[in-house]
Amino acid sequence: MVNPVLVALDFPSWDEASEIAQLVAPHVGGFKVGLELLMGEGPDVINRTVEMGVPVFVDAKLHDIPSTVAGAACRLGERGARWVTVHASGGSEMMEAAVKGLQESSNGRAGVLAVTVLTSLDDSALSRTGVVRSLANQVGALASQASDAGVEGVVCSVHEVADAKRAAPRLLAVTPGIRLRGAGTQDQKRVATPETAIASGADYIVVGRAITGADDVAAAAKMIATSAGFNA
Repeated sequence: MVNPVLVALDFPSWDEASEIAQLVAPHVGGFKVGLELLMGEGPDVINRTVEMGVPVFVDAKLHDIPSTVAGAACRLGERGARWVTVHASGGSEMMEAAVKGLQESSNGRAGVLAVTVLTSLDDSALSRTGVVRSLANQVGALASQASDAGVEGVVCSVHEVADAKRAAPRLLAVTPGIRLRGAGTQDQKRVATPETAIASGADYIVVGRAITGADDVAAAAKMIATSAGFNA
């Protein structure tokens, strides 16, 4: 079994991120480099994270015209990204361009993950954006479109994994919003425990503060990987 835990290095500087990364690297399946770290350190931070020896998920959430997204995905692939995110709402042509750009620069070793509906949104918030479908139906529709565009997986909350898998069975499901039982939800509205995520069909779980905010980050990473069914 592949370790399903991807640790979110949501820090403003590499010094802070690398300290945590070095401690948890033996116990996790990869790292997420998001916008805060990318903007704080620049794209070189991807190369540094890759050197930790585990796959790197670059959560750039690309969303622009197809040619711009293709170029950006290509550059991220050159840096060693294993996965790059794009917003599925950017449309089929944009996702196809991202897939092509990323595969060309990575010699086919990297894949695109399509972000469906952010975990900070609920049905009410989604409807205020003008989307008339229910949240679950929107995730399913975007997953289907993403699959047709050739992406490797989708990003969705645990609560919509079944909808995504039903619409696009071949795709990986990557789920953020992972919290330990009893922990606060912070700015995310659709959260779940590691056990619930895996039982719901998630292939990878993105874990941030439950690990990076722990007193013993290595022990927390190992415990969450175990609770997600991975035994090193």
